[in-house]
Amino acid sequence: MTRTSPIPVEAMTPETKCGYCTNSKCCTYVTQAIDTPRSKQDFDYLLWQVSHRNVRVYKDEGDWYLLLDTPCNHLGRDGRCGIYETRPQICREHSNDYCEFDAPAEDGFDLYFDGYDALLKYCKKRFKRWGR
Repeated sequence: MTRTSPIPVEAMTPETKCGYCTNSKCCTYVTQAIDTPRSKQDFDYLLWQVSHRNVRVYKDEGDWYLLLDTPCNHLGRDGRCGIYETRPQICREHSNDYCEFDAPAEDGFDLYFDGYDALLKYCKKRFKRWGR
C-alpha cells in the first residue's frame, strides 16, 4: 500500500511530488520488457516466471513486461536516494508526471497478473484446450 503525506493539492507539482512520497514506490521494483507471448509455450514460460516470489507480469499500451519487486540497494531508510548525485541515467530521466503517488500503476494496465493463479485463469480463457 502506498503511504502519502497530507499536503495541500495546490502545493504539489511534478517538481515537488517526490518530496511528498513517503515510501519511494518507484524505487522498489524493476520492470523488464519481454516479447509478446503468443503460444501456449510462451504462456507456460510466463507461468514459471510468476511462480517465483515477487514476480508479476503485465501488459501496458500493447507491450508486455515482467515486474520484479526488489528495492534499490541505494534507497535510504528515509526513502531518499543514497547516490542521488551519481544515480544512473534512467533514474535521472524518470518522469513523475504519472506515478504510484497518484494511483496504483496496475489500475492503468491493459492486463495485470499478480501471480500464478491469475495468469493461469487467463491462459485457460485464451487457450480453450489449455492443459490438454
